[in-house]
Amino acid sequence: MQVPYSDFHVMHDSIRDDLNAAYEKVMDSEWFIQGKQDTAFEEAFASFLGVRHCIGVGNGLDALRLILLALGIGRGDEVLVPANTFIASALAISYVGATPVLVDPDPETALITPEESEKHITSKTKAIMVVQLYGRVADMEGFQALAQAHHLALIEDAAQAHGAERSGRKAGSFGIAAGFSFYPGKNLGALGDGGAVVTDDDVLAQRVRALSNYGATVKYHHDELGVNSHLDELQAAFLSAKLPHLPAWTEERRRLGARYEKEITSGKLRLLRHDPGNVYHIFPVFCEDRDALQRYLEDQGIHTLIHYPIPIHLQKAYQSLGHRIGDFPAAESLAASELSIPLYPGMTEEAVDYVIAALNAF
Repeated sequence: MQVPYSDFHVMHDSIRDDLNAAYEKVMDSEWFIQGKQDTAFEEAFASFLGVRHCIGVGNGLDALRLILLALGIGRGDEVLVPANTFIASALAISYVGATPVLVDPDPETALITPEESEKHITSKTKAIMVVQLYGRVADMEGFQALAQAHHLALIEDAAQAHGAERSGRKAGSFGIAAGFSFYPGKNLGALGDGGAVVTDDDVLAQRVRALSNYGATVKYHHDELGVNSHLDELQAAFLSAKLPHLPAWTEERRRLGARYEKEITSGKLRLLRHDPGNVYHIFPVFCEDRDALQRYLEDQGIHTLIHYPIPIHLQKAYQSLGHRIGDFPAAESLAASELSIPLYPGMTEEAVDYVIAALNAF
């Protein structure tokens, strides 16, 4: 049996007419940037999250960079960020001239904690960027208290957490602002690239919108040095067509994730602690002999991915931070043992049974 890591066919086939209609609507309008489709999606996504503002941008990295720019964070400043995240989280900090200060995650959740983060706060710290990794949500109440106590901006990297929840609130609604990605593989993915900044802060929203438009609120009147980053009309229309289906797709992911958590029983594998608000963007298993496990599953026709095999501090791009092997042991352990197994809307019960049986037989 062949089980792909991910398969968009079932999801997209079920709404193909809606996607085709979205395409036709944009083509007929002959308006491709900063039009009605972008505005409609921004309003719908903000409502979905329970926040006041959404600003569509080019991608998830731009979203994080624009938040930092809008907050005035730059050279000489420090921003706390997980050591085990995708490099985009750190790059956004570097691109505004600030320094990423890495925090080791809790190995039971793969998320950073307020307690560990507080150890890294200095007089130069200006913000904490909490990454809602794998579709899980960190202790945001604890981070809110920490940020308030130290007068720091709390930023969410929610690129993998569309619809994830904690205490009745959606990921993206806890901090001063959050960045989302709509890369095609995300739980809410475009048919190209895209991203968004969401916030409840009116002033921050206005500044992000201006910065994303060359620093202008009025055409040809540039008040500051901005960038060019927009969610184009076509991707906004596709996302609007998909958004109403996201809750159902999320429930399916949660059902499949619950099966994995209950039925994967091999003593050679470790799973993360259960998170009731998880949207299961990625389902990781951890194995000391990860590479052998991946080869074994490939032989069984089960396709897997390894997410983030090299933590930030060991990347060549971040040699300047001066870290060495052993500086972030939890991040290093997760990177060396993580394997992402198939989980996607439309995955059959037969395929899930097959994956579970193969894992337990390893």
